[in-house]
Amino acid sequence: MANFAPVEEQLTYIKKGSAEIIREAELRAKLEKSLASGTPLRVKAGFDPTAPDLHLGHTVLLRKLKHFQDLGHTVIFLVGDFTGMIGDPSGRSATRPPLSPEEIMRNAKTYMAQVYKILSSKTTEVRFNSEWFDKMKSADWIRLAAKFTVSQMLEREDFHKRFQEEKPIAMHELLYPLAQGYDSVALKADVELGGTDQKFNLLMGRELQRSFGQESQVVLTTPIIEGLDGVQKMSKSLGNAIGIQEAPLEMYGKLMSISDEMMWRYYELLTDVQVAEIEKLKLESHPMESKKDLARRVISDFHSAEAAAKAAEDWAKQFQKGGVPDEVEEVEVEAAGSIKLDKLLVKAKLAESGSDAVRKLKQKSVRVNGEVVSDPTTSIPASGQVTLQVGRKIKKVSFVVLRG
Repeated sequence: MANFAPVEEQLTYIKKGSAEIIREAELRAKLEKSLASGTPLRVKAGFDPTAPDLHLGHTVLLRKLKHFQDLGHTVIFLVGDFTGMIGDPSGRSATRPPLSPEEIMRNAKTYMAQVYKILSSKTTEVRFNSEWFDKMKSADWIRLAAKFTVSQMLEREDFHKRFQEEKPIAMHELLYPLAQGYDSVALKADVELGGTDQKFNLLMGRELQRSFGQESQVVLTTPIIEGLDGVQKMSKSLGNAIGIQEAPLEMYGKLMSISDEMMWRYYELLTDVQVAEIEKLKLESHPMESKKDLARRVISDFHSAEAAAKAAEDWAKQFQKGGVPDEVEEVEVEAAGSIKLDKLLVKAKLAESGSDAVRKLKQKSVRVNGEVVSDPTTSIPASGQVTLQVGRKIKKVSFVVLRG
């Protein structure tokens, strides 16, 4: 029998960084039953492997899974190899292009290596939903689809919006919430976790479990974390993300660039620091020192404590003390009069393309003579020498003036 913490203590830990619990009274009852019987809850979260790499935004949900794992409950990491072929329509204004089974399995393999940086590889139950969906026959799908109406599906915000705007909704997209809900039936989940944009799908699991004679799962949603700009959700495509496989110094520099206000949100959602300790830091610690501590904690999770310490040392040398590495590559760039910064980054081979340069600038990972610059239209005088830094790469640029 498992040895669980008192229910109130478990609830406090679980609620940290949660957006909504449906319903908290049911979760309390499940925890009390679990404590009395010594039987761990079955806590599920599904991930469709639609891309090969994860960023810190994905880890908000993984960390909440870890909290349940820390409390002794059974965590189920569900790989949506079947649902990934449908494509989750959550938050989409258009039909998502389906991935091939080969792409999905390739991405799934890279996912697991990253996921185990947070979850325990020994106790995490990994399942693939093709395990039950591959066995379902056409008649099973018809019976499943018969449990809901088209009207109920169109209550979902993104479907409703697309319907109102007369944008296409493919038939297979309507199957996605049903499939995610049925996952909870197949796994007999006590709790399902998901982002706030997943609420409709998560509630579908509650309904289907009741329909199949099971006790309904509790739904716990986690916030969608904002990216480096502090405005839009963290997304690689928006250029405001921190990848968990990025180099330690790159991660450190990006974390140090966030606002003080955003720092406390990152503490809550991206670390295991308790709420009381965060409140104490707000009152007693200097924001710069708190931010350094945040960066150290995050980098230690995905690399090591040694890598985090080295990143802090390198960052301090380069940015606080005005130092630069002993060996800095010197390059020559042709320009006439002045040159826009995004174009200069491409010419100096610090960016692969104009769009890549803009992305790096928006991530606040570009420094000109030691100062962070984020505006791609910044004009750089084509005279003398300028020091450019993107992440760990530093180059001294000399200009060759073009003459008409």
